[in-house]
Amino acid sequence: MVRRPTGQASIFENPVAFTGARLDPANRWVKMARLVPWEMVEAKYSAGFENPEVGNVAKPGRMAIGSLLIKEKYQESDEEIVSMIQENPYLQYFIGLAEYTNKAPFDASTMTWFRKRLSPELIAEVNEHISGRGKKAEGDGPDEPGESGTGGEPKNEGTLILDATCVPSDIRFPTDVSLLNEGREKLEELIDALHDPKDGRKPRTYREQARQKYLRFVRNRKPSKKHIRQAIRQQLGYLRRDLSAIDALLAEGKELSARQTGTLEAVRELYRQQKSMYDRRQHKVEHRIVSLHQPWVRPIVRGKATAEVEFGAKVSLSMVEGYCFIERLEWEAYNESGTLKDTVEAYKRKTGRYPERLLADKIYRTRANLNYCKEHGIRFNGPKLGRPPADKEECARQKRLERSEAGERNAVEGKIGEGKRTYGWGRLTMRLKETSEVSIHMTVLMMNIRRRVRDILLFLFRWLVKQLIPPEISPKRATG
Repeated sequence: MVRRPTGQASIFENPVAFTGARLDPANRWVKMARLVPWEMVEAKYSAGFENPEVGNVAKPGRMAIGSLLIKEKYQESDEEIVSMIQENPYLQYFIGLAEYTNKAPFDASTMTWFRKRLSPELIAEVNEHISGRGKKAEGDGPDEPGESGTGGEPKNEGTLILDATCVPSDIRFPTDVSLLNEGREKLEELIDALHDPKDGRKPRTYREQARQKYLRFVRNRKPSKKHIRQAIRQQLGYLRRDLSAIDALLAEGKELSARQTGTLEAVRELYRQQKSMYDRRQHKVEHRIVSLHQPWVRPIVRGKATAEVEFGAKVSLSMVEGYCFIERLEWEAYNESGTLKDTVEAYKRKTGRYPERLLADKIYRTRANLNYCKEHGIRFNGPKLGRPPADKEECARQKRLERSEAGERNAVEGKIGEGKRTYGWGRLTMRLKETSEVSIHMTVLMMNIRRRVRDILLFLFRWLVKQLIPPEISPKRATG
């Protein structure tokens, strides 16, 4: 049990006083530190500890979320991130240290506990604060007369952009034969752990023979369907024999650890799925296991030119004024069009209004979604149902509008590309389900923090231009 932090050294509000040395207030980490609501983070993070009076004092919430943001920015290992924090005073200021130290603030293994203790709900709440959403409570009416729509409802306002993507996990490309061979090796390790030499002869597993047959198969560069089916049948036979041996040992009173039990259940489910597909001569099965180390990972059909199928979490995203939000995160495949209504209603709760426009690709244009948008006065991008207008000018105007809105919708595609090229969405390296989900949310938070910093700089630049240019000078002449 870990005790909740009861206090820490005061954090310098003015970064120039940090350790008596001058830190540049214009540094990016100093700017980002001003944007994060650290007090709210600390309160939410500390509330997650069951008994604050038992165990050692935990690290502060600012240190937890700050170090994970640094990791998302640099995409290095936990050991390297700790070394970078140890060497950089700006990073130490960002995670809340009161003064510079040349000692590591925590061990690299502690970052795994940070990811376990931070919840996606807390990260989403910080994300809402950074983006400025949720300022208007649900049910608030318009502030000024003339802003109401029909029936006293406030006018629709804003643009909501939707899309979905897959965040692939760092796993080997799965094949049926390789998965069965890996499962056989896991079962052989469990038999070795369960067997006691005092009990006599170890159950026979034919591991050398099975290994030779597997190697003979993988050396064939282009195996035929007949050879693939033969290799699957052989590995299924070895797995059936090993599972029977383990069941017999467990019936004698032998015990497995919790981790070994999880491995056994994963291999047992893998055998059931592969046996079912082999008997039915099919290649599809529900909740298909593609990795024994991460049995929650599922294949996600993408249909992209670079990857027909990806293996990881499917994430539905919304984008408002350049800020990105996670609306749904699942490890099972689902149809993203079903998230439209919930996303629009969440927008209404946060802003007090429905969006004026909704931009999404064709998969969202179901009849139910189109009727829902029409009912609430939301204009959905894309062609209207029915025949095109007879007026050529009107038809051309609609096509120009569709092209323009398609270009606007590319903003969410660019945000997804930023997450995959710059941050950790290109290949998720976390090994646990909950830490993987936290990493996905932290990437969105880091992208929105950097977006907020750019917005503040742009605002200051525009204000400075207005102060420097006299009002009698026209904008056209000033820019010329």
